[in-house]
Amino acid sequence: MDAAEVEFLAEKLPISIVPNFAQDKLYLISGDVGPFSPGIPVEVPLWLGLNLRQRSKCRIVIPDWLDEEKLAEKKEEEAQSKVFTQMPCEHYMIVKTLLKDIWDLRISKLRSSVADFILSEGSHAKLDRLTHMEINSIRPFLPHSLDQFHRLAKSAHNTELSQTQDL
Repeated sequence: MDAAEVEFLAEKLPISIVPNFAQDKLYLISGDVGPFSPGIPVEVPLWLGLNLRQRSKCRIVIPDWLDEEKLAEKKEEEAQSKVFTQMPCEHYMIVKTLLKDIWDLRISKLRSSVADFILSEGSHAKLDRLTHMEINSIRPFLPHSLDQFHRLAKSAHNTELSQTQDL
């Protein structure tokens, strides 16, 4: 089975959502879901929860097994055991993949923002909504780039001055 097939199967997993709309039961091939009442949690397949979330029709309730403490306990349990332990969710790797995709998108935005900042010859920037990890990922690169940019600008200015004095 390839990754796309595993992802397809994972989309059938039940998740809990809190809808912000009212609707009677939905009769789907995979089974009935609902009824939907605003503010009352209901279990739906992952694909439906994601679809409703994209349309701002619900809030997805984070599963208990994604709690930081429970993940730390699972990590410790796996480290202590010589055999494989039972995973809290069969498709846990999808979470890792989604988090990696989000990380890649944010780092791409950060790099393009830094490039725009350097090209605009800015002297300061406001970094809102960045995590410490994201800031630390560009920390070694940014000062070096700005130093190089400053040297180039200074060199261009000195060349311009020498050409003006020659006239």
